[in-house]
Amino acid sequence: MTKLIVVKKKINNFKASISIPGDKSLSIRWVLFSSLANGVSSAQNLLMSEDVMSAINAIRQLGIKTKIGKNYCKIYGKGIDGYKYKKNIKINAQNSGTLGRLILGLLVNSPYPIKILGDKSLSKRDFKRISDPLKKFGAKFKLKNSKFLPLEIQGSSKLKPINYFENKGSAQCKSSIIFAGMRTKGNTIIKAKKSRNHTELLCKYLNIPIDVKVKKNIDEIKINKVSEIKAFNYKIPSDISSAAFFIVLTALSKKSELIIKNVNINETRIGIIKILKKMNIKIIFTNKKKYCGEMISDIKIKSCNKIKAIKCPSNLNSSAIDEFLLIFLVAAKAEGVSIFKNLSELNQKESPRLKWGEKILNEMGIKTMVIGDTIKIFGNPKLKINKKIIIKNFVKDHRVFMTSVIAALIFGGKWSIYDKDSINTSFPNFLKIVNKIKKNDE
Repeated sequence: MTKLIVVKKKINNFKASISIPGDKSLSIRWVLFSSLANGVSSAQNLLMSEDVMSAINAIRQLGIKTKIGKNYCKIYGKGIDGYKYKKNIKINAQNSGTLGRLILGLLVNSPYPIKILGDKSLSKRDFKRISDPLKKFGAKFKLKNSKFLPLEIQGSSKLKPINYFENKGSAQCKSSIIFAGMRTKGNTIIKAKKSRNHTELLCKYLNIPIDVKVKKNIDEIKINKVSEIKAFNYKIPSDISSAAFFIVLTALSKKSELIIKNVNINETRIGIIKILKKMNIKIIFTNKKKYCGEMISDIKIKSCNKIKAIKCPSNLNSSAIDEFLLIFLVAAKAEGVSIFKNLSELNQKESPRLKWGEKILNEMGIKTMVIGDTIKIFGNPKLKINKKIIIKNFVKDHRVFMTSVIAALIFGGKWSIYDKDSINTSFPNFLKIVNKIKKNDE
């Protein structure tokens, strides 16, 4: 735990326009797809965070050449079967659940055991949820306590297609199974609870033979062995999960307006927008366009004087799963009691986020009630904080750090927030953007 910061001054009213770094989910997927492509792929606005660098280092260990410049990254793909498997490969996913889980689907044909490591936080997360379906293809696993990292995977030369029901709404698990299906002759069929669909959209954009049938509660996905992926250039759109911090900061500050440029507004990622609109917050999409299968837009936000409490529809959970700590801050300022149910997946993140959401709110003086995976938040529209608050020991969860900074700027008080370095995993220039907005504080 390192680098304490202290926030002791509220932000007042501001008007600003900002740009957010590239989407982390798309950045990691671009790295993995490009490593399988034939030829040189190039990306602009790639998120240069620890999680994405872990992905780049992983493909380097598998024999893929990369080149990183000031505003670009190039990957020299060797084709779908181009990985160079060696004995005793160790891949360190660090803090990245996306990398740690997705890459397993690409290693199902490795002739040698490969070890996957992670940091203290990732080593507490469930990997059995992905080893179980990958075993059905023919891969073999050794996991710590049958569930955790470090793990060892050994692939098979005789992979079998599978039928699998992904019932947790995990895009990471679904994507890993899709990658394994790309290495397997015959139809792999996945019936998946709704979750992020970036992998499917990239498959379609790259003309990979994937069939997706969108149904009411599930998506049915069919994937077969892939013979070729063409190299591709990609300008990564900005990350809605990172933009969300400034959406909430603007909505809860007085007489403020903000424009965020060129943000990925994929339907499976904008649960926070839908929830905040139900809470009476004004958010407008402008300059919408489609790019490489994804919907992109500028986002305009204005302050909200009267926030409504919400009984949040659970069908929005998966598309807002990374933003609930921020949504809880909005509920703290709402009139009335807000209720959020079926949030067990929050505790499958870098830290037990449901517990941390409750802790932050209680430190602020907001009454909460948590029963199982349901939280009730008793809003206080007049909340002002005039005390010291200390936030620490959150297992390097960048979203706990950043949410605490936003809460301090909105509600006041003197906040001591530890482990500034946690933002390096996903949003290294977060505090620079905060300071840019502060300069527009009137």
